[in-house]
Amino acid sequence: MKDIKMNRRTFLQGTGAIGAVALMGAPTILRAAPLKITFGHGAAAGNPRSIAADKFAELVKARSGGAIEVAVAGSAMLGDDAAMLTSLRTGTLGISANSQGATSSVVPELAALGMPFLFAKSADGVKVLNGKIGDLLKPKFDALGLVPIGWWDNGIRHITNSKRAIKTPEDLKGLKFRTPPDPATIDIFQALGAATAQIAFSELYLALQQGVVDGQENPLTNIASAKIYEVNPFISLSAHKWECNPVLMSKMAWNRLDAKSKDIVMEAMAECTTLQINLSEEANTKLLREFRANKALTVSEVDLAAFRKQTASVFDKWANEKPFGAFVKDLRKTVLG
Repeated sequence: MKDIKMNRRTFLQGTGAIGAVALMGAPTILRAAPLKITFGHGAAAGNPRSIAADKFAELVKARSGGAIEVAVAGSAMLGDDAAMLTSLRTGTLGISANSQGATSSVVPELAALGMPFLFAKSADGVKVLNGKIGDLLKPKFDALGLVPIGWWDNGIRHITNSKRAIKTPEDLKGLKFRTPPDPATIDIFQALGAATAQIAFSELYLALQQGVVDGQENPLTNIASAKIYEVNPFISLSAHKWECNPVLMSKMAWNRLDAKSKDIVMEAMAECTTLQINLSEEANTKLLREFRANKALTVSEVDLAAFRKQTASVFDKWANEKPFGAFVKDLRKTVLG
């Protein structure tokens, strides 16, 4: 018998139904055949996102008495974040733990969460999203056929480079930094006096190694997993912005759940959000300790007051020039008072 190789097509066929198809039939957890929902994400095994997604599937199955089954497809098995967003909107995918960057392409307001120094801790950002700010975003998602069921942590971001320790904004001048194609991040680094270039994350290590760019910014977990520290030995704890991982559900899938099923999903998601954030914090603490102990690396604190002052103009630019400037003002008032 020939081995069968698992790929995107065979996975979709194997689940029998995904998103809307997975939830066809009477919307009740008492039916004989279980409701099947596929949960896609791009994280590798062992990543806090992956662990939390697996736990979510476990909790939902247990609490529904096996009436709801969540099949987790990680490591971008179902495509990248942009592709999964499309699948959610067409109802061919049930749930996705997506990225702030990809999601802000369809809900631009989400990019404002990356305003400079808005959140000191990941838990602070999640708390805000579970309140008034999240309520303001829900209609935007609803219009796209999406239901935000949770907000996970994509990390507080820090600066690395190959040239020197960065402690003040002046230290960035004359350096070129890779940023994702995210307008908030680009504006932050340009306000700090640095040049920017947009390079795919998969190409970042080589670009740093070859000197195409001098530095980059990412959470410590990404700096470690991509081995960026090998070509960027200067790590500066700038904590200049936070990003979320919105956990989104297809509205077609959501609408086929009855009230009790929805409660099960939301309660399980709340528990797994706490788990995911805690795992991320534990990983960051461990990695920082390892980086500090590595004699080949220079880990430095930055003058946060100077960085905040230098990037304050980004908030004003977004509040006054963006079509969603009112949202930016609400966000700033909610967080900063």
